[in-house]
Amino acid sequence: MLFNSIDFAIFLPIVFLLYWFVFKNNLKLQNLLIVVASYVFYGWWDSKFLLLILFSTLVDFTIGNLLRNEERESKRKFLLWVSIIVNLGFLGFFKYYNFFIDNFTQAFTFFGGRIQTNTLDIILPVGISFYTFQTLSYTIDVYKKKLESTKDFIAFSAFVSFFPQLVAGPIERATHLLPQFYKKREFSYPLAVLGMRQILWGLFKKVVIADNCAELANTIFNNSSDYSGGTLVLGAVFFAFQIYGDFSGYSDIAIGTSRLLGFDLMKNFAFPYFSRDIAEFWRRWHISLNTWFRDYLYIPLGGSKGGKMMQIRNVFIIFLVSGFWHGANWTFIIWGFINALYFFPLMLAKSNRNNLGDISENSFFPSFKEFISIVGTFSLTCFAWIFFRAESVSHAWSYIESIFIFSGNFFTSQVEIKSFIIIMLILLLIIEWIARKNEFALEKLPDSKLVRWSFYFILVWICIIFKGNQANFIYFQF
Repeated sequence: MLFNSIDFAIFLPIVFLLYWFVFKNNLKLQNLLIVVASYVFYGWWDSKFLLLILFSTLVDFTIGNLLRNEERESKRKFLLWVSIIVNLGFLGFFKYYNFFIDNFTQAFTFFGGRIQTNTLDIILPVGISFYTFQTLSYTIDVYKKKLESTKDFIAFSAFVSFFPQLVAGPIERATHLLPQFYKKREFSYPLAVLGMRQILWGLFKKVVIADNCAELANTIFNNSSDYSGGTLVLGAVFFAFQIYGDFSGYSDIAIGTSRLLGFDLMKNFAFPYFSRDIAEFWRRWHISLNTWFRDYLYIPLGGSKGGKMMQIRNVFIIFLVSGFWHGANWTFIIWGFINALYFFPLMLAKSNRNNLGDISENSFFPSFKEFISIVGTFSLTCFAWIFFRAESVSHAWSYIESIFIFSGNFFTSQVEIKSFIIIMLILLLIIEWIARKNEFALEKLPDSKLVRWSFYFILVWICIIFKGNQANFIYFQF
């Protein structure tokens, strides 16, 4: 079920009314409703993959309880590895089986050998990368004794399948989200208002920004050999806004929906395109995944301890794994590699934590230095996005080569760019710049009811009139 669909517009109010008016005095029934609603939400896409979520839930619930009373370290490690192998095994099969088979075959062919292999017609379960990492966080934290295992199967099932963030995050930690299923929840009107505002802003970013930019980005990338360098640059920029509007829009809707049900999800985006260097960008982009890799991979590898070579190795691993997490294609791995190259100079110069504060903290406008840093970081990000969006490595290289083949019409756009798209992008940047110190763009609005409701009306009208044609969220494929 898509957030930007009529189905969800009917589904959410039904869940909301049952949750707060029918089951509000019974925590167990509220949690059970969330489980049922989550399975309906996910099964709307393909019901047979519900068994996969249920199996993953049963495995980690069982292992968590076995770890509860097990003190022998060897047995605890064995149980942990069972969880890791089962979860990553499913992820590896559904997402990477054909990738490894194809590359294994190509390697044999390259060295002059012949081998017959068969790929499978595998359907990638939506959101498997997200809920797999979420359940793993539970088992790992129980193993490390940072969290006590739960005996409440319904609460744990609700944690694993929580529908607002089930298919595209944020990737929640068990230490943060699971305890919220144990506590009685009271309806909060101010929290619900914030939730509705965040949902509205998320829908604007998805249906107006992302979907309209997608039409242009798809046209340019799918026919890149027909366009001049200037048009290809625009294609990369439009894709940058497409993926931001799409993914951060999903996160906003997920967090806003959770607020309606009395839950607090972690912030997943913090205005990343205002970043002053690549290190700051990665602290602001897909925060839940990046902090997951930091805590469960980077730090166990040694983190920033040890010599420079160890630090370089660890950073290199994190970025490559992050790229590979996004998809079974060399384009994603190269995308991760490029970002690692961006990061290394900052790390070696010990300047990767220079920009921890708010952007233009004491003034409305950025300084000239900040402005140049923001534009430079955005440009580097757009270049890397070319590999993320391209169909293949060869496509990415030909796309980049064409950018640098200067011609007389380099600065002439060869695609029709409707003026409203530019206006909407400017509106997005202005609103997010004004709200850059807040949790999300519409967190704080004027006290005047007339101003607020006029703004709501205009934004809803924009979403209806200027919505694009693309429906699916990009990160559903991951």
